Amino acid sequence: LSVSGLGDVYKRQGNGVLICGRRLSDTGYLEIKECMPEGFEMLLLASAGFICQVPDSVLCVEMPVKTCDLINTVHMMLTQQERRRRKEKKKNKNRSWKEQNYISNAKLILMQRNHLSEEEAYRYIQKCSMDSGTNMVETAQMILMLFFEE
Repeated sequence: LSVSGLGDVYKRQGNGVLICGRRLSDTGYLEIKECMPEGFEMLLLASAGFICQVPDSVLCVEMPVKTCDLINTVHMMLTQQERRRRKEKKKNKNRSWKEQNYISNAKLILMQRNHLSEEEAYRYIQKCSMDSGTNMVETAQMILMLFFEE
């Protein structure tokens, strides 16, 4: 696989960790790093003497590799990627006026009936949402349905 073909492979995969040595048969790790799209990180396996020359954007594991070090490092990298992905997903989530209205009305009901502050009502809806595995809009709708059934 040529370096130019790597970009296409990465794009199909989404995100992940590329584990490589400092020198491959036809290119070096920095050339591969330049071809990697956003969402991918590089984990370099190298000797202790070489690791001190590696840029901060590349994580390293010292050779000879201990299995537990390699597994823990890859797990840490994937966990960080998942956190960033979730954070980005939350940031991009804009609710429609109708969805926001459900949440606002549910908050008002909780504030009036249970004497909660706006923040406490929001946190209550949020916690119920997480506990039940539904999104906040669905949880707010359930609160409204329960209130209007009484």
